[in-house]
Amino acid sequence: MKILLIDDDAELCTMLAEYLGAEGFEVTVCGNGETGVASAVSGEFVAVVLDIMLPRMSGIDVLRAIRQRASVPVIMLTAKGSDIDRVIGLELGADDYLPKPCYPRELVARLRAVLRRTQGVPAGSTPEQADTLAAAGITVHAAQRIARLGDTPLELTVTEFNLLEFLMRNVDRAVSKDELSERILGRAREAYDRSIDVHIGNLRQKLGAAGGPDAQIATVWGFGYRLDSQPAR
Repeated sequence: MKILLIDDDAELCTMLAEYLGAEGFEVTVCGNGETGVASAVSGEFVAVVLDIMLPRMSGIDVLRAIRQRASVPVIMLTAKGSDIDRVIGLELGADDYLPKPCYPRELVARLRAVLRRTQGVPAGSTPEQADTLAAAGITVHAAQRIARLGDTPLELTVTEFNLLEFLMRNVDRAVSKDELSERILGRAREAYDRSIDVHIGNLRQKLGAAGGPDAQIATVWGFGYRLDSQPAR
């Protein structure tokens, strides 16, 4: 599996490339945003690891440019404690983030979690059950990674698609933020972690833009979220 690493820290890139290589990934390194964008949208890579601090073109601008043209999974590397950068990255469509300095083993775990959920099918499902889900006017074809609201296609990031698919498999059931973080992001939710909230916000915006009701994904205060099969308009 080919991974694109966009970072200008040569020492870190060498270390991560060696570790990822030993874990079965093929890593290509780009040291600047301009080249990184062109490579990220080429369709050659299964995921992108993107540093937020880049020369000339910031990681935020790189992510914005990628999301205008591709839905490839993106994991952001952010400065430790930089909550604003993390939230902005998630709002722009990053699938997850990892604070620097990062541990290669954790990066591998995050990559595998994202990739596992790109084509994951719940055990025990028949091909028909696994492929097509329909609820609340939404249709999801899991194997093809296609989602629609009525006749309108939904252009979703990997994480947004996985969230929607999981909520549809649990339609009318309240799902906790902890469970969503474990199942969708592949990690335990930390205190004050807003990642799931931001991804849900992005998903709501896209459903709303496609004509969906405001309450299609209901907030269960103090707990999590619920996709209603018959949302109030």
